[in-house]
Amino acid sequence: MYRIVKKTELTTNIYLMDVEAGRVARKCLPGQFVIVRTDAESERIPLTICDYDREKGTVTIVFQCVGAATQWMARLQEGDGFHDFVGPLGCPSELVKESPETLKKKKILFVAGGVGTAPVYPQVKWLHENGVDADVIVGSKTKDLLILEKEMEAVAGNLYITTDDGSYGRSGMVTQTIKDLVAEGKVYDVCIAIGPMIMMKFVCLLTKELGIPTVVSLNPIMVDGTGMCGACRVTVDGKVKFACVDGPEFDGHGVNFDEAMRRQTLYRTEEGRAALKLEEGETHHGGCGNCG
Repeated sequence: MYRIVKKTELTTNIYLMDVEAGRVARKCLPGQFVIVRTDAESERIPLTICDYDREKGTVTIVFQCVGAATQWMARLQEGDGFHDFVGPLGCPSELVKESPETLKKKKILFVAGGVGTAPVYPQVKWLHENGVDADVIVGSKTKDLLILEKEMEAVAGNLYITTDDGSYGRSGMVTQTIKDLVAEGKVYDVCIAIGPMIMMKFVCLLTKELGIPTVVSLNPIMVDGTGMCGACRVTVDGKVKFACVDGPEFDGHGVNFDEAMRRQTLYRTEEGRAALKLEEGETHHGGCGNCG
């Protein structure tokens, strides 16, 4: 059992948990994820690693209640535990593969939308610990849905908060803040955008226009997390990839977002999966040899 040592409700239906998972904590890096199950019969839930403490052997996860499985998770209390806590899965952020000296020469912009703030935080924290400053835009529908503001403020070079309804920080979408910063004279070498698929799509359309290379972290439906089920199949630069093993980070300007969003909608039903299997042929499942 993987014991929950801390549970916090960050805002309505969004929870943070610190979980005892020593092996994962020793090996994980920013950008990776875990798959959890509350019991032997429950649904597998992929969650990005929000933080980790190697000395304490804990991993921090953040999740939003969107279905029965996450609602069951929300009922767990400190002292309870997960049946499975598998990871680290996926590839670490490309940033951690570069030396701090190289990164200090770059102007880095992070764009986080909603619960996407959770996977952005460990990357910005890692940069901060290595003496690298990054600008961070955090977008939320309303002030009440904003998460991890204080934590992000402590590690970001500059933090810009924006709400769709203007209830807090800047008013409008994250794309407007990007435009404003560029208009103010900001120049960026790379943008990392994580959040709802539709948000990442429009960030990438804008950054392509502005000439800013952009990385996105995709969070499609995943089942096994090993590249075999094919649930997280995406097309990047015309090639089939699987987010769980080839990602979750990809070149945002090469991602076919419309296909990915349509696929995620269809994959939720048995009829939709059958239609996708017919459309995608031998590339429908993982292990097809097309995912590198």
